[in-house]
Amino acid sequence: MPKIIGGSLHEHREQTRQKLFGALAALMAEQGFDAITLAEIANAAGVGRTAVYNHFPDKESLLLGFITHETEQYATTLQRALDDIDDPTEQLRTYVRQQATLTRVYHLAPGPELRSVLSRGTQQRVREHVVVVEQILRRILAAGIESGAFPPQDLDVTVPLVNACLSGRGVPADGPERERAILQTETFVLRAVGATASVPQLASA
Repeated sequence: MPKIIGGSLHEHREQTRQKLFGALAALMAEQGFDAITLAEIANAAGVGRTAVYNHFPDKESLLLGFITHETEQYATTLQRALDDIDDPTEQLRTYVRQQATLTRVYHLAPGPELRSVLSRGTQQRVREHVVVVEQILRRILAAGIESGAFPPQDLDVTVPLVNACLSGRGVPADGPERERAILQTETFVLRAVGATASVPQLASA
């Protein structure tokens, strides 16, 4: 019987899952998801291949578990950052900044975009979890419209447009260029939704 990690079977299972998620993320930073094998993931995680099957029946299920975990963790962190902010414009600024810190799971791996190698069913399940984050943005914008901070607009159109802008923008890892890129994105989004509050002033290059 394999040695139990942690103080209980539940802790053991959770720690094993975290090892598998960490190994998958590290491997996807080096090669395309389609090129990774379960054996490589198990080896990188330091667990037996049989242990992988005890948690996930196949590689795609493991990826779905990883994306789900990352999305839930992000949504919790995002909501915590927004809890003490009442002003919708400041909430939107915080949303943009939090998005800039998010590692885009879909863009971790070289090679084909992950959406292109996932089955339709898995794509739909991933989409269901992405909606959790979209709902937070929708609430911010709805509150802004109600308060008069943002003009009336069709949120079914605005929400995906804002998220598309944030998900598609590359932000430098560190340094003054990172802050400038975030400020530029923040300014663009505030103007796009018609925020009546003043937008940040960008320093000259």
